[in-house]
Amino acid sequence: MKDLQIKKLMDAEKKRQKSVINLIASENYVSKDVLEALGSELTNKYGEGYPGKRYYRGCAVVDEVERAARKRALDLFGLTEKEWGVNVQPLSGSPANFAVYAALVPIGGKVMGMSLDHGGHLTHGQPVSMTGKVWKQVPYGLDKETERLDYEHIKKIATENKPALIVAGFTAYAHIIDFKKFREIADLCNAILMVDMSHFAGLVAGGEYPSPFAYADIVTTTTHKTLRGPRSALIFSKEDERKLPRKIDKAILPGLQGGPHFNQIAAVAVALKEASTPSFKKYAAQVVKNARALADELQKLGHRIVEGGTETHLLRIDTWLGGRGIGGREAADKLEAAGIIVSESTLPFDTRGPVDPSGIRLGSAAETTRGKKEKDFIAIARKVDRILRNGNREH
Repeated sequence: MKDLQIKKLMDAEKKRQKSVINLIASENYVSKDVLEALGSELTNKYGEGYPGKRYYRGCAVVDEVERAARKRALDLFGLTEKEWGVNVQPLSGSPANFAVYAALVPIGGKVMGMSLDHGGHLTHGQPVSMTGKVWKQVPYGLDKETERLDYEHIKKIATENKPALIVAGFTAYAHIIDFKKFREIADLCNAILMVDMSHFAGLVAGGEYPSPFAYADIVTTTTHKTLRGPRSALIFSKEDERKLPRKIDKAILPGLQGGPHFNQIAAVAVALKEASTPSFKKYAAQVVKNARALADELQKLGHRIVEGGTETHLLRIDTWLGGRGIGGREAADKLEAAGIIVSESTLPFDTRGPVDPSGIRLGSAAETTRGKKEKDFIAIARKVDRILRNGNREH
């Protein structure tokens, strides 16, 4: 690369990534094949529209790229074109979720999603997000005693507020979602059921998490977390008399985006093929084993794990009330100084603000990609414990 300044920064980031223990639950490491697709000549092609229906010429090749990505997305999750449509053009998860609401919820309508401090995402209707400014959020959360989803309470909120759309799927909830119960709740108030499986899509693909497709109307996902692909997103929509796929396509283009990023779509296609292999199934199983080993060891060392453990790739530690007296930001800073990268996280019923919340979130996907097993995560837990103990001013 002739641009030495940017080349130096790229090299520095590559070195940083190799030198740390990465426990960011939203991150992973892509293959060389994914990187090759991202850096290909496909980035040069502009082509608003969809395969066979572009507003630009010269799209024969990129049409096939997009068709391949669509087919691989459906095949990976055991779906058919007759039953489901899939849009592979969203640039990332936030615009994907926004597009769904724009397609299916009237402006000012109600979107029911988990509140941010309990484990929801900004784009599930949070007031600080555009999704909360254009639509009205009906929030739900976890039970205070169990720190689990209380489906009866969620049903009560839904039947009282009658949202147009209900979001199931979270950024920090560590347990299995009962999609059937969410379907029953959605049917009671005639709501669309959208599952945001961004965090656990790779676990669904690997057979380690129940599939939402038997119950959902819409399924969105990013591709860069447990799915181990590039920064991008997918929107699956059920084919029926409501013509959801057509509405979603129009919301993406011309509603929200312009020309697709074909290099990104190609990279997604590569990642989807990788996720269909037996080795990926083994990877997904190891991700869950590693997260449980991390949570179990931290509990043995005296840390309070929110929700009491994990069934997925992530967990949250209460660093404030769990006996350490450290805010989430301070805990994350101390861990980073020691080469362990995590993110601070608000907790259910958090009394501290989102800038410096009461906990941190940890994930196992990235380090599992690097080949780590349970014993390695037990060692990581012990290192995390030592760092947080040293961070407590009373010790």
